Amino acid sequence: MNALKIRGRRLRENPLVRNLANEHRLETRNLIYPLFIKENLRSTAEIASMPGQYQWPLSEISRQAEQALKLGIPGILLFGIPKSKDLAGKESFSRNGIIQKAVRTLKKNFPKLLVITDVCLCEYLEHGHCGHIKNGKVLNDASIKTLAKAALSHAEAGADIVAPSDMMDGRVRAIRQTLDKNGFEHTPILSYAVKYASSFYAPFRDAAESAPQFGDRKSYQMNPANRIEALREAKTDLEEGADMILVKPALSYEDILFEIKQKLRCPTGAYSVSGEYAMIKAAAQKGWLDEKKVVLETHLGLKRAGADFIVTYWAKEIAKWVRE
Repeated sequence: MNALKIRGRRLRENPLVRNLANEHRLETRNLIYPLFIKENLRSTAEIASMPGQYQWPLSEISRQAEQALKLGIPGILLFGIPKSKDLAGKESFSRNGIIQKAVRTLKKNFPKLLVITDVCLCEYLEHGHCGHIKNGKVLNDASIKTLAKAALSHAEAGADIVAPSDMMDGRVRAIRQTLDKNGFEHTPILSYAVKYASSFYAPFRDAAESAPQFGDRKSYQMNPANRIEALREAKTDLEEGADMILVKPALSYEDILFEIKQKLRCPTGAYSVSGEYAMIKAAAQKGWLDEKKVVLETHLGLKRAGADFIVTYWAKEIAKWVRE
């Protein structure tokens, strides 16, 4: 009796069968759209290193939210650029800070929109680091006190999720305790538990006007060489009260994303960062790559690696493409 021939192509020849057999799918409901809100900005300002992305004035934020919702994008991630910076980061926790005002506006006009706020100090401190500085060093414990105040102010404004991205030790515990103490025990924490000291952040620092004025962030962001440390960081943040974990950047760290999802079994997201966006945009503008095809492929790869949700500057484009 002749052995049967194994033909994997049977599931690939017909596009209808091929689609039926998809193991993973990009879905609009899994996308989060990041937005940069700048105080005292009169009109939109395109970010030179991120073509097609903008700093938005507060007056434009509702229009962006409305567009996202119409496309089926469930949520946005807000980054604030204040009118002034200081050494205390006061605007980060001010009731009338740019993020706080943006959150109140959005939740009033679009109560069904998921509003996530980035919690960090780099945009609010004069020196551009993610924590307070003394004698040239970032102070961990002093910084987490300010971060907790900022997170609380976001929750009070109506944020659905707070997302600390600073990488200070113990900040999740401090934020969780502060939220719980003030009646926000149901506000989830999305922790940037695994945030590597990456070269892919350069365009973001233009967008958020948050480049460090001296040194770098390697003393608190993670070493790109380390995998086991990433699992330890994620596990620690979950134990401190984080509800979800974010891996950043995305493309160079899909192995980390996969391991966290497999071993910790928690809601896990990936952030497709500014440098990844800029690279593909630049290559597409040169005609070297097909932007749509490459974006869909790279983001599908994140889903395959284990991402439950993806923070991406292409959220609106992907939402349109997956409908086609």
